[in-house]
Amino acid sequence: MKQKVVLKNLIFKKIFLLMDLEFNKREDQNKLKLGAITSLLSEIKKGGGEKRLQKQRDEGKLTARERIDYLLDKNADSIEIGAFAGYEMYEEHGGCPSAGVVVKMGYVSGRQCLVVANDASVKAGAWFPITAKKNLRAQEISMENRLPIIYLVDSAGVFLPMQDEIFPDKEHFGRIFRNNAKMSSMGIVQISAVMGSCVAGGAYLPIMSDEAMIVDKTGSIFLAGSYLVKAAIGENIDNETLGGATTHCEISGVTDYKAKDDKDALDRIKNIMKSLGDYEKAGFNRIESFPPKENIEHIFGHMPVSRADQYDTINIIKCLVDQSEYEEYKSDYGKTIICATARIDGWSVGIVANQRKLVKSGKGEMQFGGVIYSDSADKATRFIANCNQRKIPLLFLQDVTGFMVGSKSEHGGIIKDGAKMVNAVANSVVPKFTVITGNSYGAGNYAMCGKAYDPRLIVAWPWADLAVMGGSQAAKVLAQIQTSTLKKQGKEISDEEHQEILDTISKKYQKQTEPTYAAARLWTDAIINPIDTRKWISMGIEAANHAPITEKFNLGVIQV
Repeated sequence: MKQKVVLKNLIFKKIFLLMDLEFNKREDQNKLKLGAITSLLSEIKKGGGEKRLQKQRDEGKLTARERIDYLLDKNADSIEIGAFAGYEMYEEHGGCPSAGVVVKMGYVSGRQCLVVANDASVKAGAWFPITAKKNLRAQEISMENRLPIIYLVDSAGVFLPMQDEIFPDKEHFGRIFRNNAKMSSMGIVQISAVMGSCVAGGAYLPIMSDEAMIVDKTGSIFLAGSYLVKAAIGENIDNETLGGATTHCEISGVTDYKAKDDKDALDRIKNIMKSLGDYEKAGFNRIESFPPKENIEHIFGHMPVSRADQYDTINIIKCLVDQSEYEEYKSDYGKTIICATARIDGWSVGIVANQRKLVKSGKGEMQFGGVIYSDSADKATRFIANCNQRKIPLLFLQDVTGFMVGSKSEHGGIIKDGAKMVNAVANSVVPKFTVITGNSYGAGNYAMCGKAYDPRLIVAWPWADLAVMGGSQAAKVLAQIQTSTLKKQGKEISDEEHQEILDTISKKYQKQTEPTYAAARLWTDAIINPIDTRKWISMGIEAANHAPITEKFNLGVIQV
């Protein structure tokens, strides 16, 4: 008997040792992925390069990031929106790091706000199509959350070689100024500092703000610069006389304050922010904050390296929520989605998360982790409705491969149940936040509050995948289509040629699923260190608390 106990203990020790080894292996490989993203971000933050940044300093100006760092409160949290925007885009034009504009949410004189700073080291701050999209995203966040916004202007205007992709359409350059007007009517505070060029249509942005200041000798505002004035009407005039600080503060009255240098302008903004009155609050519940009992760094060991592997999402939730405590809703029903109430940094949240381990349904059938079944969709719909009724913000943790397919699911009404869940997400009136922790495929992206469903913030972890379907499946489908097309043309395809087609498609498709590809196009707001997840959610809910809910939750017409 004693020998059996000893043998049993040895077996358990061996199992735990193997589990520890696997945990450590996953931890190391996931941290390597984070390291690669961190290294890439460091390069992106150099903007147009050290030489161009130094040129700005030599002109007596701060760089875009230096301006923001000086403006934001020290020792206070901040998050950067769209740092990867423009990554590996417009390479034929020399690239556009961070879309040529830096956007941060932080605190100025204790007031939460957004700061938008043109990066003049990138093509003199010229606007590419992605620049307009990023500026519009910043304004969208400000409008949704009634959050003050500060513009630090230093831009040469539209990037002319791509004017047809940025000028005339609804989501192009002109929408910025339309939003200025709308935000003003909504009572959202807008402050501008002209710290460099402010040309043509871009001249409207600071002047449509509540208060505008201009830096002497380096700031300028005009609809047309001196060269264009000469060409258009034959007038000879220099830019400073045409639209410098003295002109606009003493003659035209276009700007309200003349600053002697960048820091003087930024100090003026700090003083304005100090004077703002209080805001009406939405009333989301917050109590004292506690860290998770589970070490948040364990996320790196819990997450598998392969996106196809199973794991228990409960372990991830325990790493994120206060004291690792949560109250699960319908825990024995619809097990491939976890619904739970918890707290993050003291804020009450409703969590909707894809369970990634193999589970057994109430009918005794095995269900694949990461797949949304009818019962899971039904549970999530009910939970979302409850959170709306109780005014609890929603947090979606996405690691989803899609909805279950096949005759059994179709006959069971998976489309109907999925539609109900999508309907609940679309019509939700409480703020929604999305973290893509792993996969984000197909209609699962929509049901779990992808970008199209208006999350207040949406971020991805460094190993996230975003695509219409998994890479291997998509590559096989596309390769099959291409091979069939060639055969119809009378071309015989050998096994080697078919494999070559498959490899080429796989490589291209895989590139498009990477988190950097999505972040470059602003399908996500950031690729974040998982350890920063709590900060992003807490700051996001605090921002949302500036905007009282004025609508009622209504599912509308759905098939029941």
